[in-house]
Amino acid sequence: MTTITPCLWFNGNAEEAVQFYTAAFYDSSIVGTTHYPSEGLADFQRDLAGAVLTVTFRLAGQDFLAINAGERFAFNESTSFMVNFDPSTDPDARHNLDPLWNALIDGGSALMPIANYDFSPRYGWLRDRFGVNWQLILTDPAGEPRPTIMPALLFGDGVQNRAREAIEFYASVFDNSQLGADVRYTERSGPAHPGSVMFGDVRLRDLWFVAMDAATRQHVTFTESVSFVIPCADQTEIDRYWAALSAVPEAEACGWCKDKFGVSWQITPANIDELMKRPNAFEHMMQLKKIEIAKL
Repeated sequence: MTTITPCLWFNGNAEEAVQFYTAAFYDSSIVGTTHYPSEGLADFQRDLAGAVLTVTFRLAGQDFLAINAGERFAFNESTSFMVNFDPSTDPDARHNLDPLWNALIDGGSALMPIANYDFSPRYGWLRDRFGVNWQLILTDPAGEPRPTIMPALLFGDGVQNRAREAIEFYASVFDNSQLGADVRYTERSGPAHPGSVMFGDVRLRDLWFVAMDAATRQHVTFTESVSFVIPCADQTEIDRYWAALSAVPEAEACGWCKDKFGVSWQITPANIDELMKRPNAFEHMMQLKKIEIAKL
């Protein structure tokens, strides 16, 4: 089994962004780069011939994929990345939090200033210079251990109060899933109803996700700006995940799909890099919705 990888959509500046993130985070590196082919591109891609297509990189042990794919989608608060500083595993957690905050907010802005909150003695939410959202938190050392970086899904506009439904749905779809924290609102908090999720998490394969129902009115929702790559062993596995997750036909393209909550997934063969080396594979890929390995 191969884990799920978050994918970030950039408008031609993926390399610049990856350099920024790998300079800010410890235990970070650039793993690999792919380029657009010189032939077989759609008309709107002709200017990208030979340009960087994707950059694979690692931050604090978590793999990411950055893709250069145009102006269509912009990052927003519906998907962020929670960065845990855990004193039980890092005695210098408190000392290490602020330098990362200072690095990430350079050229960005604070959505929740770095401060002492009821739920954490040190926490802040920021939007960096590229628009990506990060939540930095000093965690309770007595709590269950979690990875340093966790994607966080905020259920607001159009999917308000559906975080628990989503968590349980994803746990039913993915292999090796585990339900984690489940903290509920006990009274109404803005649009969040009593019983909706203040904080929850779930492990899908090897990746932990956070899910929260928004406590303030949100005017944005999930987009393809952040998607999640699911590597599959064979066509049977691709078909199974596609049947379970794809709920928006107009969003289906090149292995991308959108589920009933609006979250985007890329359902791909685990050996996609090898398959894309076949003659005309990119051109064939552009004609597919669900990936059919035999057609690449």
